[in-house]
Amino acid sequence: MLLNLLLLIVGFVALVKGADYFVDGAATLAKVFRVPSLIIGLTIVALGTSAPELAVSTTAALAGSNEIAISNVVGSNMFNLLVVLGACALFCTVPGSKDIIKRDFPFSIIVTVLVLIFSFSSTVLEGGLFSHSMADQAGLIGRIEAIILIVLFVGYILVLIKSAKENKTEESEDKLMPVWKCFLFIVLGLVAIVGGGQAVVYSAKEIARALGMTETLIGLTVVAFGTSLPELVTSVIAARKKETGLAVGNVIGSNIFNLMLILGVSSAVHPVAVNFASFFDLIVLIFMSVVTYLFLISKKELNRPEGIVMILIYLAQVAFAIVR
Repeated sequence: MLLNLLLLIVGFVALVKGADYFVDGAATLAKVFRVPSLIIGLTIVALGTSAPELAVSTTAALAGSNEIAISNVVGSNMFNLLVVLGACALFCTVPGSKDIIKRDFPFSIIVTVLVLIFSFSSTVLEGGLFSHSMADQAGLIGRIEAIILIVLFVGYILVLIKSAKENKTEESEDKLMPVWKCFLFIVLGLVAIVGGGQAVVYSAKEIARALGMTETLIGLTVVAFGTSLPELVTSVIAARKKETGLAVGNVIGSNIFNLMLILGVSSAVHPVAVNFASFFDLIVLIFMSVVTYLFLISKKELNRPEGIVMILIYLAQVAFAIVR
């Protein structure tokens, strides 16, 4: 128990310091190439912090037991949306940029609806939503749907590249670190984030077992929280450094990466079964995405009271998931 507590502390220290270096490297890289920090957040930072989800889902898919893929993605997206954005709003006002409000956030909602439609359409083709054969399975995301998701993802990245070329920022007068050092900070920071996250998850699981928690409860809490720790720590550190573009871009970008790249790759390797719990969670995720979007567009920002509401909603959702 003492060793696991020590590992937990070391893991959290690695997470925080790794995120510190990662944000510094990414923010400076954006200034060097005169690219809006939002674009860096939507791409490099989002891909980096989504590494744990990618590892979990791909490993599960290769093992042929990738039912966990959809629950991992939906659970992580719910956490990112409500807890990570909510936590950022606790530290500072989170502004909603024009691109986030008009392009990226609506796109993330559309993709979530698309995944729900894919699940539902597969269900109908299999013989109806409430057929006897579908008692425990609401639907299936197959290889055709996977290809559609991956193609759309590539198209989205191309749109971001085009936007980056068209929206060059003014050259900074500050003395910036060289590009090689930016990439070194990003790589070392990412290694510390992923390694620290793994250490936290492992030690927390062992402590939870020692305290008598069930595997299901551990999965719903410790594992879901652990795979989303990189997004949480990175976005909060970015928000505290006033790099709100990176913070928001990381959250929305990670959600898009999870739904399109991770779920797409997992489904391409092995069709992903969608059970009724995940089907319901997808509906809840869409609803909460719309609510958060309305929060964001009402004042063009997220403030502390809205952040508190978002975190409380997430805790209520987790409590419901445990009870059901």
